[in-house]
Amino acid sequence: MPPKSKAAAAAAAEPISVEDLFTTLHRHIQADEFAQAASVADQVLKAAPGDEDAVRCKVVAQIKADEIDKALAAMRAAERLPVDLSYYKAYCYYRQNKLQEALDLLRGQEETAAILQLESQILYRLGRMNDCINSYEKLQKFKIDSMDLKINIIAALVVAGRASEVQEAMKALKVDLTTRALRDARSFELAYNSACSLIENKKYSEAKEQLDLSKRIGKEELMVEDYGEDEIEYELAPVSAQLAYVQQLQGQSQEAMQTYVNMINKKSADSSSLAVATTNLISLKGTKDAADSLRKLDRLIEKSTAPNQLQLIENLDFKLSPRQKEALYSARVLLLLHANKTDQAHELVSGLLGMFRDSVFTVLLQAAVHVKEKKVQKAEEVLNQYAAKHPENSTGVLLALAQIAANANHFQLAADSLSKIPDIQHMPATVATLVALKERLGDSNAAASVLDAAIQWWKNSMTEGNKLDVFTREAAAFKLSHGRDEEACVLYEELVKSHGSIEALAGLVATAARTNLEKAEQYEKKLKPLPGLKGVNVEALEKTSGARHVEGPQDMKVDVPEEVKKQKAKKRKRKPRYPKGFDPANPGPPPDPERWLPRRERSSYRPKRKDKRAQVRGAQGAVTREAAVSNAGGSSKGSQTTSSSKTPAANTDQPKASNKSRKKKSRS
Repeated sequence: MPPKSKAAAAAAAEPISVEDLFTTLHRHIQADEFAQAASVADQVLKAAPGDEDAVRCKVVAQIKADEIDKALAAMRAAERLPVDLSYYKAYCYYRQNKLQEALDLLRGQEETAAILQLESQILYRLGRMNDCINSYEKLQKFKIDSMDLKINIIAALVVAGRASEVQEAMKALKVDLTTRALRDARSFELAYNSACSLIENKKYSEAKEQLDLSKRIGKEELMVEDYGEDEIEYELAPVSAQLAYVQQLQGQSQEAMQTYVNMINKKSADSSSLAVATTNLISLKGTKDAADSLRKLDRLIEKSTAPNQLQLIENLDFKLSPRQKEALYSARVLLLLHANKTDQAHELVSGLLGMFRDSVFTVLLQAAVHVKEKKVQKAEEVLNQYAAKHPENSTGVLLALAQIAANANHFQLAADSLSKIPDIQHMPATVATLVALKERLGDSNAAASVLDAAIQWWKNSMTEGNKLDVFTREAAAFKLSHGRDEEACVLYEELVKSHGSIEALAGLVATAARTNLEKAEQYEKKLKPLPGLKGVNVEALEKTSGARHVEGPQDMKVDVPEEVKKQKAKKRKRKPRYPKGFDPANPGPPPDPERWLPRRERSSYRPKRKDKRAQVRGAQGAVTREAAVSNAGGSSKGSQTTSSSKTPAANTDQPKASNKSRKKKSRS
C-alpha cells in the first residue's frame, strides 16, 4: 500500500467547520437521507457540544428514520441542556403506544398547531372522541387548509357517534364531495369517511355510491404512483370491507360473505381490515360451525400469561375503534357459550370488565354467562345494579333483564323492568308484553290500566302511523273478556264514531246488548242485513229446542248441480305406473302375499324338530336325578306329580363302550 501524501494527511487532520457540517446536514435532510443526517449531527455535536439546532436535527432525523429508541436516548442525553424537547418526546411515546404518558407531556404547553394535532391524534387512539373533536375545533383557528385535517375531523365525528353532524361540518370546512373535486384533491379517504357517516345515518344506497367513488379514485391515485394490483388491493382493503358491510346491511349476505372470505383467505388486507372482515363474517354465519369461527378469532388475539389480560395482535388495540373491539370480543364470548366453553367465557368476560369499565356490552355478556351457568338471580342482580347506576344508558340492559326474568317466571320483575323504559312504553309490543305479564300475575286491573295509558298517549300523539284504533280495539276486546262490559261499550262506540268499521259496529251491538238494550237496537239498525235471512221466522226459531244430535248414518238427499256432476264424470283416468322393466303383458308369477310377514307367521313355516332322545351325562350306568325321582314317585300309591308325567324315564340299558374307550380307561 503506497504511503499517504503529506497534503492528504494534512487535509485529514484539518477539522471541518461547523458551517460546512450544517450544509452537509441540510443536504441529507433534503434528500430524505435521515440516517446520514443523524451521523452528521453527531459530528456537529462533537465540534460544538450542546448545540441546540444539532440536537433537534439529530432527534428529528432519528424519528424520521423510525429509530424511536435512539431518539429517546438522544433526548435523555440532552436533558441538562436548555432545550425543550417535550414535543418530540411526546411524539416518540405516541409512536410506542404509550399514549397516556404522551398526553401528560403535552399538558400545560402552549397550544400551537403542532401540539394540537398531536394531542388530537393521541385522544383519537385513546377513544376519547369528544375531546379529540374539541382539539380539532381549536385547530381551526389556525386556518390550516389541509385535506388530512378535514379527513381526520370527519373520521372523529363518525367514531364519536356524531355522524348526524358530519354534513354541517363538511359545509363549514368547505368540503366538496363531487367526483371532480375529490379527483382534483386526490383524496379517496374523504369519500370513505363520508360514506361511513352515511352508514351511521342508515343511508345505505348513498353510502354505497360514495364507497364506489372512493374505490375508483383510490385505484387511480395508486396506479399513478406505480402500485401493483396486489398492493392496490391491500391499500383499498378498508373500502372493500366497508362495501361488504353495506351489502350485509342491505340483505346481500352471499356477496358480503364472499368478500370477507376472500380477504381472510388471501390475507390481502391490513390487520385492522382483517379483524373487521372476520368479525362481520362470524356475525353472518351465526352459531354455525362455532369451532371454525373460534379458530379465526384466535388468530387475532395474543395469548398472555397474566390472568384476565387480553391483547390483540399487531397493536390492533390502537387500530380498531372501541365499537369494533366490543364487537370482536362479544363475538368471541358468544361463540364460547355456544361451544359450551363456559369457563373460558367467564375468564374472558372478567378481563373485559377491566378493559371496558361502565360499558353496556360487558354487563350484557356477564349476564349471558351467568344465565348459561344457570345462575339467573345473579344475572338479574348484575343487570339491576347497572341500570340503577346508569339510568340514562340502560335501555338494552332493562330489556335483557325483562327477558331473563320472564323466562324464569319472575313476572313482576319483568314488568317493572319494562316500565322503566319511557321511550318504548306505548309501543304495541311493549304494551302487549306488559298486559300479558300483568295477566300472569292475576292483576287484570293493572293490565287494563296499561291499555288505558297507551290509548291516552296515542290520543295526544301527532306522530305518523298512529296506533290509536289498534289499541282501542284491543282494549275493548280485553275488557269485554274480563267482564267490563260498560267500559268495552264506550270503547267500541268511540271506534264506530271515529272509523265506522263493521267489526267495531258489530262489537258495539253485541256489547251494548248486555248493558244498554236501547243503544244496541239503535246501532243494530245500522248493520247491513245478511242475505237469505228475510224468509226466516225468528219467533218460531226461538221456540224450537234447537238442533238435535242424531247418531248413526243418515240418508240425506242433496241436490247436486248438473255442472258438478259433469265435472265429477270428467275425471281423468291416469295410467298405472309400473316398475322399471316390468311387462304388464307378461307379468310372471304373482308375488307371495305373505312376503311382508315374519317368517314364523307364514303358512309355510315349519319349526325345527326337537331331539327327544334323553341325554345322560355321568358315569356309565348312572341314572339321572329326574328319572330316579320319577321312578320313586311311581312306586308310591295315589301320588301324582307333574314332573313324572312330563319327563321321560331315562334308558338304563346303555350300550357297551367301544374298544377305544375301554383302552383309554384301562390306561388311566
